[in-house]
Amino acid sequence: MRKTVIALLALLLLLVALPGCGGTSVVKVGVIEEITGSMPAVGKSGETSARLAVKQINDSGGIKVGGKKYKVELVIEDSASKPDKAAAAAQKLIDQDGVLAIVGPNSSSNAVAAADVANKAGVLLIAPWSTNPKTTIDEKTGKPKATVYRACFTDYFESEALGLFVRDNLKANTAAILYDDSTDVLRNQAQLFKKSFEANGGKVVAIQTFKSGAKDYSAQLDAIKAAAPDILFLPSYYTDVATQVQQARAKGITATFIGSDAWSTPDLIKTAGASVEGSYLFNHYSSESPAPLTQQFVQAYKAQYNSVPDDVAALTYDSFGLLSLALTNGGTLDRAAVLAGMGKVQEYKGATGTMLYVGGSHDPRKSGVVIQIKNGQF
Repeated sequence: MRKTVIALLALLLLLVALPGCGGTSVVKVGVIEEITGSMPAVGKSGETSARLAVKQINDSGGIKVGGKKYKVELVIEDSASKPDKAAAAAQKLIDQDGVLAIVGPNSSSNAVAAADVANKAGVLLIAPWSTNPKTTIDEKTGKPKATVYRACFTDYFESEALGLFVRDNLKANTAAILYDDSTDVLRNQAQLFKKSFEANGGKVVAIQTFKSGAKDYSAQLDAIKAAAPDILFLPSYYTDVATQVQQARAKGITATFIGSDAWSTPDLIKTAGASVEGSYLFNHYSSESPAPLTQQFVQAYKAQYNSVPDDVAALTYDSFGLLSLALTNGGTLDRAAVLAGMGKVQEYKGATGTMLYVGGSHDPRKSGVVIQIKNGQF
């Protein structure tokens, strides 16, 4: 009799935990962040924003799915900024934790690796910050990966817009480029910027490469100084940019520095100091935008963490907005249903502006912003 009672209690607990069975039901969502490794500021922004988004969802009663509201439970994994660990984290979240969907990772090399795992398993993955086309596009077929979407623009849009801005707004005629040739996304940004800048009448007079983590850029900067460019494009992660701009100024290079979205964390300004003053970077959003949805997010983030959210935070927040829509559209707590629900999203208005998913694309059409570093601020 005792064994029968125990078995019945175990069954009751299981039923209470299942969605739709009258108990406290939850939706498990995986998050993969670069918490340790080469870009901890990126991981911190993503994690804090994910927690804020989920807090707001749960405080409001949860996400409505099939007429019932469900709380969200986060399962956070660290990619350590390494593709193999990002892939392993995705596999763990899917196989062991049983998450319904995944948000992240952020850096493109990590996102591509995790996206391939999620796509194979049939699990929705939304990449907040990864601009590399390979994140959402299958290289073999040239078609979108069935389960992978992104919340940001791609390298194609960023490089085209930045090349046009430098020519039309800064009136630059010549450019030099220094980029990390061991990283796909940064190589893409360098090559696509060159194409855009020259298509708009400019001339690239010097191209130099480096490996991430380098400490001495003397040879590359000497070649760039000799070419005397109007602007120096540095598609590098914030961890490398500070050393580059400091050494460039020390060598007497007066070119205006131009950065990609990889510059976006405030840690760059803290580290680079006056050397980066006056520089421009292309970004996904500005915390100074007067758009109501942007300011609602910025003020909520400030109230929670007493700091200004960067683009990684804003894109992560919007990724949870997209996921909420996908869950509601899906109608049931099933991986296939959530994926189908995401496929129904054609427009989303969030902290980083309006996203349009057109013609089956998993990459949104959206705007970008150019930000200048002025008086030690973005």
